[in-house]
Amino acid sequence: MEKENNFIEGEKVQETKTEYQPIGNISKRNDFHFGKQVVLPFVSGIVGASVVLGGFFGIPKLRESLLQTKQNTVNNTNVTNQSQNSSFNTSLISLTNYSDTGVGVAQKVLPSVVGIKVEYSVSSIFYHNMTSTATAEGSGIIISEDGYILTNNHIINSSSSSSFYEVGKANKVVVTLYNDETEYEGSIVGTDEETDLAVIKIDKTGLTAAELGDSDALQVGEFAMAIGNPLGMQSSVSSGMISAVNRKVTSDGKTYTLIQTDTAINSGNSGGALVNSKGQVIGINTLKMSGSGIEGMGFAIPINSAKPIYDQLIQYNKVKRPYLGISGRNLEKETAEENHLVVGVYILDIEEFSAAEKAGLKIGDVITKIDGKEITTMDELNEIKNSHSIGDEITLTIYRNGNNKDIKVTLQEQ
Repeated sequence: MEKENNFIEGEKVQETKTEYQPIGNISKRNDFHFGKQVVLPFVSGIVGASVVLGGFFGIPKLRESLLQTKQNTVNNTNVTNQSQNSSFNTSLISLTNYSDTGVGVAQKVLPSVVGIKVEYSVSSIFYHNMTSTATAEGSGIIISEDGYILTNNHIINSSSSSSFYEVGKANKVVVTLYNDETEYEGSIVGTDEETDLAVIKIDKTGLTAAELGDSDALQVGEFAMAIGNPLGMQSSVSSGMISAVNRKVTSDGKTYTLIQTDTAINSGNSGGALVNSKGQVIGINTLKMSGSGIEGMGFAIPINSAKPIYDQLIQYNKVKRPYLGISGRNLEKETAEENHLVVGVYILDIEEFSAAEKAGLKIGDVITKIDGKEITTMDELNEIKNSHSIGDEITLTIYRNGNNKDIKVTLQEQ
């Protein structure tokens, strides 16, 4: 991925100390007089209803007339609704059927979801020549019976640093299986920061691989279940629905196209499965929005976009992508005008021997178009570039010294 300068900060990893924090603040309640505010109105309502119903059923002719009128109205309404909504299933679904669906899905998928615990080394400026250990927990999905497991990159590869500490890459990965107390040490097969996906492997066969669904066929409103290990609680399930598809979400400077769901997703669910009513994995749970006034906004990576990524991670231990070899920043209108430039991607740096250098791009150029399509951000640049293959030739329109110029670039392997 071409780098956008000064926008990405590594994820922090907490020390090995579990703290349970309340989900929200508990507001102070006013005194509540249960008898006056609930019981009295409730009883009064019952008494009133009894008087009305008693009088009503005491007058047979009136009762029969009203009941017949009501029945005709209901029948007419049903006919109208059926004609207007003939393409939709308007029949009521019993709670029993819904419950049975949840039970069946859970029983099918739980054996394919694992718990993951990762250890990191943390160096602090406060303790010279001393290294402490931090841990992180998450979930994973078994994708082959011989031990390959799909999870999130941010669980396995949380290396980051600040002015006070530095976190190294994971030095130990432990996997726990459903209904199995044995801890299996895992090896990292490959990680991909751009898509937040990773593959690990354990030395075990005969595992239950998850059945994968078609995330492109998802419809808003259909059943969804999240399965994982929230807060380290093994094999937890929560259910809801698909809230939106193809939702653009920006996190840590990267923009993802994700499935949105109101299914409860908490810390530790990352890397776990989002499944449909058939027990098929349709997504990998990865993000949630939290804060005051936010409820039920979780996000998952569509399984269809994950398939080619984990295939490459297993085959090459990395994802092969076309590469320009530049780093830059988004140039907005105000900044562009102040510096007598144009809106686009300003090139801050060019790697030696890269495709960009070979093509003649220079620091200070502003990329405004790719193959004739206008771009204004690094995300747009990467999206178009990644739609090509290694070895493809693309045309960049750049602004240099007050003039526009087309430059042909042959994409290299990253």
